[in-house]
Amino acid sequence: MTTTAEELREEVRRRYAEAAVSVVDGGRGCCGDGSPDTNFGEALYDAEERSELPNTAVLASLGCGNPTAVADLRQGETVLDLGSGGGIDVILSAKRVGPAGRAYGLDMTDEMLALAQKNAAEAGIDNAVFLKGVIEEIPLPAASVDVAISNCVINLSVDKAAVLAELARVLKPGGRLGISDVVAEDPLSPADRAERGSYCGCIAGALSKSEYEEGLRAAGFEDVSVEFTHAVADGMHGAIVKGVRA
Repeated sequence: MTTTAEELREEVRRRYAEAAVSVVDGGRGCCGDGSPDTNFGEALYDAEERSELPNTAVLASLGCGNPTAVADLRQGETVLDLGSGGGIDVILSAKRVGPAGRAYGLDMTDEMLALAQKNAAEAGIDNAVFLKGVIEEIPLPAASVDVAISNCVINLSVDKAAVLAELARVLKPGGRLGISDVVAEDPLSPADRAERGSYCGCIAGALSKSEYEEGLRAAGFEDVSVEFTHAVADGMHGAIVKGVRA
């Protein structure tokens, strides 16, 4: 049976709603197709960063990297986190850009948005704004963001070209990307990727390295780079993705 884009999106939404509820109930979320491990989640943040955060923000971390560590955030900047989940990267970003800056988090899941708002309040953050929406249609004006980050979310999109185009739209000229994502080695076909893990498990929907690079350039980005950081499956890697809006 063929799965439609809307069915995939609903499956992703349901999976992450369940993860948020699990964290609130005292459990933890996980990305990948099994239990949390060192390839995903809180283990990718250092102890000092985790100590700055509410425990539920740490436990709700479902990412494959630490985008705030590579985004070179500066005081006074406006940051957007696509797929903000429990708010871990928004909270860290808000601290780095300071009171003169602002950190937006965008998520389509009510349960995650509620958890993120609770975590930001507990962390004493008042320069964070959480928005409901899908990453293919970012609810912000054009040229309104200095830096865009995302943590293991773009691979879950049902229309990645639309996501990259939207990132180019909302970033100011010279604006920067600092994305963590799962990326496939070029020889792996979409079918090869699907054999290594599910769509909701952050594997089957991943772009290849060259697909990512070409997609970013087509959307209007320069100085594009995709750097593998650690293996998450055979031929699949956590990666740091960077680019500058032309």
